[in-house]
Amino acid sequence: MAAKAGRPRDDSIDQRALAAATELLVEHGFEGTNMQSVAKRSGLHVSALYRRWPSRVELIEDAIFPGLARPAVTPTGDLTIDLRRFVRAYAAALGSSAARAAIPGLLAHHQSTGGRPSGRYLHTSARPQFNDILDAAPAGSVAPEIDPDDAFDVLFGALLARSIVPNVAARDRPLERTVELLVRMLHPVRSDLPR
Repeated sequence: MAAKAGRPRDDSIDQRALAAATELLVEHGFEGTNMQSVAKRSGLHVSALYRRWPSRVELIEDAIFPGLARPAVTPTGDLTIDLRRFVRAYAAALGSSAARAAIPGLLAHHQSTGGRPSGRYLHTSARPQFNDILDAAPAGSVAPEIDPDDAFDVLFGALLARSIVPNVAARDRPLERTVELLVRMLHPVRSDLPR
């Protein structure tokens, strides 16, 4: 197969733009992070940004969510340990200063446009990793009637609230409590116990 003609993609442009977007989110929030401000901060031309990202929303999503696609948590088979590592990785990604600044604006944007996140955001789903952890758990440690998607939604909601809801974040509860509650939720109920 013949190589494509033209210049090779310059990855340093992506890195500069993403770094600038992250800095601007922390300093000026979602509203203050636009293509012009990113171009100015990164020393790039606006047209270079638009060749890579159709809008500032996609640029911001790439700036704050690449971590969600990468902290692969390889299951060990110990449900509690694996969930603890998973929860810590995603809490760190959602709890970064840039993510905390961007998430409310992204949620509002997607709500106002019919709730359709970009394709880039959809590729960052942690759901498959969560399912791998449940699949690797010892037999009998996850109730068969538990829908993994429901369990993931509960966990994601807790982590998201912890990141962006001031009252929840102010409680500053250890992540271990979230893991403990999740393990309890997933564990089968013994039918021989009185209800």
